[in-house]
Parts: sequence; C-alpha cells; structure tokens
Amino acid sequence: MKESDLYPPLKQFLEAQDYEVKGEVHDCDAMAVRGDETPVVVELKLSLNLDVILQAVDRLSLTPKVYIGIPARSRIIKKRRKSTIKLLRMLGLGLLLIDPDTPAGSVSVLLDPGEYKPRRSRFKQERLLGEFAKRVGDPNLGGTVKRKGIVTVYRQRALAIARLLDLQGATRAADVALILKESKARDIMYRNVYGWFERISTGVYDLSPRGKREILLWGSQSQN
Repeated sequence: MKESDLYPPLKQFLEAQDYEVKGEVHDCDAMAVRGDETPVVVELKLSLNLDVILQAVDRLSLTPKVYIGIPARSRIIKKRRKSTIKLLRMLGLGLLLIDPDTPAGSVSVLLDPGEYKPRRSRFKQERLLGEFAKRVGDPNLGGTVKRKGIVTVYRQRALAIARLLDLQGATRAADVALILKESKARDIMYRNVYGWFERISTGVYDLSPRGKREILLWGSQSQN
C-alpha cells in the first residue's frame, strides 16, 4: 500500500459532504473547501508516527481543521487506541481511519479536531502529592524501568518491617507496630504483597525465605 492509495476514498468521502477536494496543495496532502467555511487539511501516512504529527501540528497555522489520515488497520490503533486519541486531542488534531481495500473505500472519523480542555482529577493529584510527601528521601533514579522495581511509600514501609524481623526474628505484630511506630504493620504483614512475610502463629510474623533473599537486593537505596 502507498500513501496515495488513501487519497481516492478520502476524496470520495469529503465530496459526499459537498467539499471540493484537491491533493498536494502547498505541501498539504489533501485540502478540502466548502463554501466560506474554514478549509480542511488532511495529512496522509501509512503509520501514525512523530513525523506526521509534527507535520499536522505545523498545518494548524493554516487552519484549525487538521486531520491525520491513516490506514484503518494501523497497528497503533489496535494496541494504543485510547492513548493515541488522547494525544491527538491534546494537540487539537483530528484522526481519520481509511480503508482503501473495500470496493468503494471507506473512511471513519475517529476524532474531530478541537480545543483540548483536560478534566483535572483532584483525587489523582492528592494521591500524587501524598506519595511524594510520605516517601522517605529520593530512593529512585528517574527513568528507571518499572519492571526492575520502584521504591514506593508502601515498599519502604514493608522493607522497614522486613529489616526489623531480620534483626529480631519472629515478632508479634503489635510489637513491630510499636517499635517502628507503624500503625499498618499487621496489615502489611498479613497482606504480604511481596511475599516477604510468613505467619508463625496468631499475631506473630517472621521473614519468609524469599524475604531474606530479596531485602538484600534492595540494599540501602530504599533509605536514601
């Protein structure tokens, strides 16, 4: 498939809406005009990449009605549809899915261009600030791949409990809470998110074999 294969069904789609359509007008892949309305510009690409996004953003200096047209079977739409639409909406761009393989060709409007007005989440902001304020020090290197493990407030609290058990051996949850001034000590050990703890008897916990291995891997980074 070539980019030019996307043009005929796009032209037919726009002409059905009473637009006059012409290709390659001052570097614009397609331009459509209807009466005295603001012109429509469409940039055609076989994949949605940074190059076409930058081209489309540049076309916003000509008209606010700028679309990107890509094949309907584009991989990025299948894998990252929601985040792709969000990005283009933030940039004020529209998105068309074009299928030139159907007999008459088909075009679907996935997003119309328009001013982006984000809905802010107070809950998410407060959770973000809470994590920042409660985290001890700065234990993570910015840009760390998440699968390697990020030191969160919760992990710091679990590590503090694990280190205490490593020193003292099996300990009553109430005593752990008292020593560390950690009101959630019993809950953290009971939930055992990381598999570091094991219950010895009612209300008494110790480090699991996994816990003994893994707290060594974290070293001192969680305390920085």
